[in-house]
Amino acid sequence: MPDTKQIILPITGMTCANCVSTIERNLKKLNGVDQAAVNLSSERATVEYNPELLSMEDIVGRVQKAGYDIARGEADLLIRRMSDDNDARRLEKALLKVEGVLEVHASIATERVRVTYIPTIVSQAELRRVIGSAGFEAVEMGGDAQDAEALARQSEIEHQRRLLITGLVFTIPLFILAMAHDFGLLPASIQDAAWIKWIMFALATPVQFYVGWQYYVGGFKALRSKSANMDVLIALGSSTAYLYSIPVMLGWIPGHVYFETAAVIITLIRLGKFLEARAKGQTSEAIKKLMSLRPKTAHVLRDGQEIEIPVDDVLVGDLVMVRPGEKIPVDGVVVEGRSSVDESMLTGESLPLEKGPGDPVIGATINKLGLIRFEATKVGRETALAQIIRLVEEAQGSKAPIQKLADRVSAVFVPIVIAIALATFAIWMLVVPAPQAGAAVNAFTRALITMVAVLVIACPCAMGLATPTAVMVGTGKGAGQGILFRSGEALESAGKVSVVVLDKTGTVTRGQPAITDIFVKDGADGGNELLRLAASVEKGSEHPLGEAIVAEAGNRLLSLSAPEAFQAIAGQGVKAEVDGQQVAVGNLRMMSENGYSVNGLGDKVVDLQQEGKTAMLIALNGEVKGVIGVADTIKDGSREAVDLLHQMGLRVIMLTGDNLKTAKAIASQAGIEDVLAEVLPDGKAREVKRLQEQGEVVAMVGDGINDAPALAQADLGLAIGTGTDVAMAAAPVTLISGDLVGVPRAIALSRQTLKTIRQNLFWAFFYNIILIPAAAAGLLNPMIAAGAMAFSSIFVVSNSLRLRR
Repeated sequence: MPDTKQIILPITGMTCANCVSTIERNLKKLNGVDQAAVNLSSERATVEYNPELLSMEDIVGRVQKAGYDIARGEADLLIRRMSDDNDARRLEKALLKVEGVLEVHASIATERVRVTYIPTIVSQAELRRVIGSAGFEAVEMGGDAQDAEALARQSEIEHQRRLLITGLVFTIPLFILAMAHDFGLLPASIQDAAWIKWIMFALATPVQFYVGWQYYVGGFKALRSKSANMDVLIALGSSTAYLYSIPVMLGWIPGHVYFETAAVIITLIRLGKFLEARAKGQTSEAIKKLMSLRPKTAHVLRDGQEIEIPVDDVLVGDLVMVRPGEKIPVDGVVVEGRSSVDESMLTGESLPLEKGPGDPVIGATINKLGLIRFEATKVGRETALAQIIRLVEEAQGSKAPIQKLADRVSAVFVPIVIAIALATFAIWMLVVPAPQAGAAVNAFTRALITMVAVLVIACPCAMGLATPTAVMVGTGKGAGQGILFRSGEALESAGKVSVVVLDKTGTVTRGQPAITDIFVKDGADGGNELLRLAASVEKGSEHPLGEAIVAEAGNRLLSLSAPEAFQAIAGQGVKAEVDGQQVAVGNLRMMSENGYSVNGLGDKVVDLQQEGKTAMLIALNGEVKGVIGVADTIKDGSREAVDLLHQMGLRVIMLTGDNLKTAKAIASQAGIEDVLAEVLPDGKAREVKRLQEQGEVVAMVGDGINDAPALAQADLGLAIGTGTDVAMAAAPVTLISGDLVGVPRAIALSRQTLKTIRQNLFWAFFYNIILIPAAAAGLLNPMIAAGAMAFSSIFVVSNSLRLRR
């Protein structure tokens, strides 16, 4: 009988004993499960199974199929010594072999790996051990993640700098000595001295085995894992030149020593890697900038006393004091005081926003004018800033679809290059005519050096960095403008959009009715008195139109009176007695049924309705004295956003459930020509699908709540949010500020990022396609090849960094 295996799974979603029996029954149906016992108290399932018939993934899938799930742990680890995309894939493979690991994503651009695992089967300590045995080093991202990461990165760069300096100290004099010897510039007495070669050997050896040791270690571990990376090519190329020179130095074979070639290869590539590491550090500048926004301390009221505490110690419910010029430490709601707050660092909104009691405030924003006191509602990892950082990090670590080609090529690149190098050696040795007697190099040496040039010129790094570096900079740049891309795929999709569909309410418009017109019969005060009387009646109403009237009276600082004998008539309006006058506020039907004279204002009502506005008539003592126009007004930036989208060559459509007349009136104000009106919420997704069937790439912009089906159906969903509900919208792109101008900004940024990725990929492929044959043809010296190889990665990273501007 084969050995059985036991695993313990943490189950989520169980509520009763029936859940226990359901899970046990489902697990026992699997062929290979011997025993399955589920404990409701500990919420764990213990499963004994035959690993030859069943895998852990099958068991997890069965639990999920039964309607439950497995509790997952997530480790976010900074990885040292990951030099190229092959290393990232090798690390993913090594971790995926570990039982209990569900998902792994390693990113060469961020030098991090994110592991999703089952905590009852594998621990983070075990994960780090596996990473170590694969030839890497893991740094845990704990509570002080940004500090740990910054220190680890700086330490790695310093180590690279020390190795580079060591390499330069030995390589520069070696190169000068070798060139002087080759060109006969040394004094005649020592030009042919045997000890000159020994000095070259002494200078080259520390470079080969100290400065270049990492390439040997990395290459060995890659080969042991049945893969090959850049380290293999560098170790092969430099070692060939170095080891060939030793028997020449000892006089065992005739020829020329190439110690300087081996040393220059390693030092130039070390220089390239050092500069690349520094440049890659700048690609995550946006994350560092976001992290630096967080204030270190907060002033809170406890036991009636104001005390200063670390921001990590602020609790939900604490009353926090913020003075003018100080940063708001956490998210909350203002309870006392008024001020204007600069939220530009998170939302991209340049103008400060007025804040008063009841208004939300976001942590890391700056209080400009007054003293405010607010109640903390979100602290630590729950704050908007923490959510933004997490979302940006997830997006930066994700892969864009355009990267798939580079991944496929990178997977087979190094073995192909080695094959080309061996073929190059064979052709130069066996096919190309041998050099004439007395030439500086013989056929073997010539073939060997040409092969070394091929090994060294090849660069898989540029292909691996082409997409992720641009995605990192693009998503970081977006975050600085209040645009959150949730993945590299979203960033790529935005650049391909041909049609932008805008939901009306809350997207193009403010989503709340406002007074747009006041017409008064024989009024001389701009309608203030009539508005005051109408607002006094509406003060007791909860209807949105009534609230709009009360809000306008408040904006005009009008003093309201208490209404008496208030009466609301469904579908018509309200009436009451105010300051001794009978005041009625309602529609034409109300006026006609009560026999009130319209007083010649009927035409004004028709005009307002044709503009898509709601007309409210105000009658005093049985006679209509004025008309108020109420409408959902467009946002300040809507017209500008639509104009920008048109300038970008995009078709803009407004989608709404409103009647066609109202919809066209709003669309006209926003500059939108195409309108789809009277579409019910469940029909919005169908309209998006219809556009897609016409061959359009559709971006849907909505508030992320009632537009969820349409956002999901679209090729790209953009949710208009506010700074405090960053994580609520599940759309691929979230515009934090709620400003529609973020839509053309997002699309423009995506187009520029895609352009940069294509430039990077073109360079990476063009470089290898042109220079590998050039090296094989004997047109490149190995030292020049090493310099070109080092430059190629720097070019790709530097080109991506241009996106920041």
